[in-house]
Amino acid sequence: MTMPPSSSPPPHHPYGGPVPPPQQPGAFGAPQGYPPQGPPQGYPPQYPGPGTGAWGQPPMGPPKKKLSAGAIVAIVLGSLVVVGGLGYGVKAGLDGVTGSFPEAKHKLVVSQTVLGGEFTLVSDLSDTQGKEIEDTPDFTVKDATAAVGQYSAKDGSVLVLSGMYGQIKNPGTTRSSILKGAATDKGSTLVVKPRDFTPAGYDVTVSCQVTTSKDGLSTTTLPMCAWGDENTAAAIALVGAGEATVDPKDIDLAGLAEKTARIRAEIRKPIG
Repeated sequence: MTMPPSSSPPPHHPYGGPVPPPQQPGAFGAPQGYPPQGPPQGYPPQYPGPGTGAWGQPPMGPPKKKLSAGAIVAIVLGSLVVVGGLGYGVKAGLDGVTGSFPEAKHKLVVSQTVLGGEFTLVSDLSDTQGKEIEDTPDFTVKDATAAVGQYSAKDGSVLVLSGMYGQIKNPGTTRSSILKGAATDKGSTLVVKPRDFTPAGYDVTVSCQVTTSKDGLSTTTLPMCAWGDENTAAAIALVGAGEATVDPKDIDLAGLAEKTARIRAEIRKPIG
């Protein structure tokens, strides 16, 4: 009987593994001996299967996420700090800054609840992040004291108060500067321009706007209102549960202005 010639052992890869035999292209360019690389049966060839995509990522990209509460606090706080820095008085050439400051009659308190108990205080930031407000010079504000708080509701909504009290020469300008600061903060884009409201039953003008803000891959719609009077000024940002990616044009700014006026009435207290 004639034995077939013995085959020599396959060559080895330098790292110990056998070298795979060269593959010949098969039909449509796929190597012979390998299963086709198309989608699983039952799915149209132009669409990937569920949970798959380039490099193992979901086919439609990462899901949208809303900004963290800390990021929202930073954005709202930054809006008030912008009032200082160079100071609006410096930017405006000190126009309207002459004359005496108004008497200090009211202050702001960071209360344990706002809006009738709907929101509960999570953290009083007046002595931490709020110090930046107090330490930033502004020729239109005298003896500024910060009032900064983060609140939450049972449904997951986040509310941020970023305010100050003292003696404010140009309340209307301060109110406008607060919103401008938020709109020009890094990562923020103004999508609904400021609108003025005078909620029924409240003797204050409230200005409101909507920005979209990014933090890495996260994007959120951030509605914000602000007021300014001779002794107090503040920004209120409220991101409701499920509103992180809502169309900015659908935000009820009149309703938020009314809530802002209510918060002002709750936390603005006489001095003494």
